[in-house]
Amino acid sequence: MSANNKKKVSTIISATWIYTSNSKNELLSNYSIVIKNDKIIDLVLQDEVFEKYEANEVYQLTDHIITPGLINTHTHVAMSLFKGFADDLPLQDWLNNYIWPAEKKFVNSQFVKEGSILALSEMIKSGITTYNDMYFFPDSTAEASKDLGIRSNIGLVVLDFPTNYASDPEDYLAKGFNFRDKWRNEDLISTSIAPHAPYSVSDKAFNLINTYSEELDINIHIHLHETILEIEDSIEKYGITPIQRLNNLGIIGPSMIAAHCVHLNEQDLSILTSNKVNIVHNPSSNMKLGSGIADVTKMLKQNLNVSLGTDSSASNNRLDIIEEMRLAALLIKGKTKSPELLSAVQAINMATINGAKALGLDSLIGSIEINKKADLISIDLNSITAQPIYNPLSTLVYSSSRSDVDYVWINGDIKLKDKKLINIDEDKIIQIAKKWQTKINQI
Repeated sequence: MSANNKKKVSTIISATWIYTSNSKNELLSNYSIVIKNDKIIDLVLQDEVFEKYEANEVYQLTDHIITPGLINTHTHVAMSLFKGFADDLPLQDWLNNYIWPAEKKFVNSQFVKEGSILALSEMIKSGITTYNDMYFFPDSTAEASKDLGIRSNIGLVVLDFPTNYASDPEDYLAKGFNFRDKWRNEDLISTSIAPHAPYSVSDKAFNLINTYSEELDINIHIHLHETILEIEDSIEKYGITPIQRLNNLGIIGPSMIAAHCVHLNEQDLSILTSNKVNIVHNPSSNMKLGSGIADVTKMLKQNLNVSLGTDSSASNNRLDIIEEMRLAALLIKGKTKSPELLSAVQAINMATINGAKALGLDSLIGSIEINKKADLISIDLNSITAQPIYNPLSTLVYSSSRSDVDYVWINGDIKLKDKKLINIDEDKIIQIAKKWQTKINQI
């Protein structure tokens, strides 16, 4: 094809391996991804791509693997400013005696904006291109997301008790829906309703949330069955588990994104299965808080959609989905004494397409396919720690780390190049974080 007949495109990315996360779990060797504006328009053999296309930007990434951008399906990004503040504590002690008092003293729109910028910068450097958030002052989180150009699903948080952000469930919802209306036309921002947890939200508020969710066709993002204490308290107060209580209220369904689900009896698992609930596995946070290890294999055997989350940096200390992939695969093998369970392919899919399905965004992101958005990451496997490579997917899950991520594209735009953030002053972010550390450390 002559130069005049070549199709002009934005970007061509060629790599030794491309893992698509598509329905066939295809791993392509020596292929190129062709991007025009924000979309993938073709997948072509490297030997043929320049016969068909002419690009503004070209990347030849030998010994790299390209995957869909990673999706962090449960987090609280602004809480990165509490990273390391209250370590080595169980959940209720951590929440009641440290985190909630600190939030009362410090959390405002500035805290959320600056904490979000810190977290989003870390996530991009870790290969995360989409995140599902639950926190206060969502306008500040959205502003940070827009500034950095990362895809986000921002929760409209609801609690029964007052915080610096809102006074009661009606106030939380009113402010949340005002936020949703303001940002509804922003391409990279979507929303969900985010009741914090069964122990912090009343039946009356849940009924109101359920009505809005059904009327607006909006997802519900919630903490659920994170600890044994949560379940025991529910049984003492209501006579049933939190899952059974929410099921009786009619709130459990395919629009629910349930974070944790560490402790499930057979009835609870049956309820989640029959209602096709999306579950978010948070292995690092669950271990660090001593909450337990979720039996993911039981969920997968029921064909439940299970994705991965980091939770906040305050209960994890890193926003690193590659680490969560590895832990998810290893923990279940150790828990069940079955090394064949949760393969590398399944772990990667949990971090990509399964997260997209949970968010209702799988028609746009989560896999590398023609007409999907160009949310992509490149991981360098040309290192001492990665060699030798017999199976690049196993190498990615079991040998790689976030430090190997060297390129990130979101919506077709490059956000990380040669491991350097584009148009982001990392030194300034570090100095802002240090100022907050000095303030918070005075408690």
